[in-house]
Amino acid sequence: MSGGGSFVFTPMALRSLQLDEDMLERDKYKKQLASHQLNGYMLKKDARDRVGPAPMRTCTYVRPPAVCHDLVIQNAIYTGDADAVQRFFPRGVTSNLIIKPQGGDMRWVARGEGLWSLTYEQQLTTPLHITAGRGFVDCLRHLLQRGASVDLAPGGSTALHEACQNGQPQCVKLLLSHGANSNAVSEDGLMPLHVCTSPESLVCAKHLLQFGAAINGQSLGEDNTPLHVAAQNGLPGHTELYLHYGAALEKRNDDGLTPLNAACSQPQEKGDLERYTKVCELLLTAGADVNTEDQDKQSPLHMACKNINPGVVDHLLAHGACVNTMCYSGNAPMQNVLKVVAYKADHKPERVVRSLLNHGSIRVWPGALPEVLKYCCVSPRTIEVLLNAYDRLKVTDDWVEAVSPEMFKEHKGFYESVFSLQHTPRSLQHLARWKFRNYLDGRVHKVVPQLDLPTFIKNFLLLEFRDYVH
Repeated sequence: MSGGGSFVFTPMALRSLQLDEDMLERDKYKKQLASHQLNGYMLKKDARDRVGPAPMRTCTYVRPPAVCHDLVIQNAIYTGDADAVQRFFPRGVTSNLIIKPQGGDMRWVARGEGLWSLTYEQQLTTPLHITAGRGFVDCLRHLLQRGASVDLAPGGSTALHEACQNGQPQCVKLLLSHGANSNAVSEDGLMPLHVCTSPESLVCAKHLLQFGAAINGQSLGEDNTPLHVAAQNGLPGHTELYLHYGAALEKRNDDGLTPLNAACSQPQEKGDLERYTKVCELLLTAGADVNTEDQDKQSPLHMACKNINPGVVDHLLAHGACVNTMCYSGNAPMQNVLKVVAYKADHKPERVVRSLLNHGSIRVWPGALPEVLKYCCVSPRTIEVLLNAYDRLKVTDDWVEAVSPEMFKEHKGFYESVFSLQHTPRSLQHLARWKFRNYLDGRVHKVVPQLDLPTFIKNFLLLEFRDYVH
C-alpha cells in the first residue's frame, strides 16, 4: 500500500489481470455471437406481446455476424466515408459485423466462484447502428443493400432505436423501408417511439407511425406510452402528432401518472416553461382530466405550482382545476408554490399566487406571514399579492427581521411600504377592494371581467402588481 492509499499491482498481478480480461472478453464474444439470433427473436416477440400480432413475413437465413477488429474499416464507418464503405463491402461480402468501441470505463466484473476481474464497460454495436445514429444515409443504404440484418441488436437496441434517439429521420425512413420492426423492444424495454425525446425526432416519430408503430405501446418497467414521453420532455409537436393518431389521454404509467400529470410534474427550467405550457394546453383541449391525482393525491395543479409554471396553472384553472384540494402531505397548491419561491423567483411566482387567489384559494394563516416573508422576500411581488388578500395586517418587528438586508436594500421602496403598515391602517381603496373580493368568494375571475368598468379598475380588483402596498 502506497502513502497515498492506492493499491500497487505487481507485474505478476497485472499479467494475471490481463489474462483474466482476455478470457472474459473471449467468453463475452462467444455468448454474444451464440445468442444474437435469440436476441433478435426476443425483440420481435416482446413487440408482438406488447402491440398484438403482426402480418407474417417470409423467413430468410441471416448469416451470423462476425467481429470486426479492423480499425481502417471502423474508421470509414465512424466517419461516414461512403466511398471507403463501398470498397470494403462489395457485392458478396457480409455487412453483418459486430464492433466493440474502443475505450470506456474500467470496472470490476464477477466471474463466479468469488473471482473478480477488471474489464471495460462497453456496449457492442454494428456498422448499421453507427451509420444510422450519425445520419450517414449513403453508408446506411449500402450496408442494407449488402444484406445487413436490420433488426440485429447486439448491444440491446436496434439501429432504428439509434436513429430515432439521435433524430435522424432519413435513416429512420430508410430502415423502415427495408423492413425494420417499428415496434422492436430494446433491452431497456423501449420501443423506437419511446426514444423520440427531442424536437429533432418529430419526423422520425411520423415515419414510425406511418409504418405501424403502436401509438399506445407501453415501455417495460415504467409503462410509459409515447404520449407520456412527449409530455415528460415538453414536446408539443410530438404531443399533437400522437393525439392525432388517437393516443390514450388517461392511461397511467407505473407511477400512476397520466400524460398530463407527467407534463406538470416534470422539473422545468425557465426556458422550458413555454414548451410545457403548450403541451398541457394540447392535452387539456383534447379532454384530459384536469383533476386526476397521482399516488400521493397530487393533482396536476399541485405539480404545476411546485414547478411554478404560470402558463400551465392558468390553463388548469381555466379547465376547472380544484384550487384547494389537499394532497397526502396536507398541502394545497398555494403551499406548494410558496415553498419553492426562493429557488424559482425568475419563474414569476407572483403570477401563480395571483391566479390561485383570484380562483378562491385559501390564504396563508396570518400568524405564518413572517415566516412566508422570510422565505419569499426574494420575490416582492409575491409578497404584495399575498398581503393584498387581507383587510388588516399585524406588522411587527418580526417582519422587519424576516427580510434580509440584501433584499431590503434591493427593494427598499417596497419593503418600506410594508413596514409602514405597523403604524397605519390599510387604505380605504384597498378595503373597498377586499370587501368586494370577499363578497364574490372565489368568483372574482368570472365576475370582474364581465363588469362594465374601466380596465384599470378591473386590474386593481384582480390584484394587479403596483410594487407597493397601501
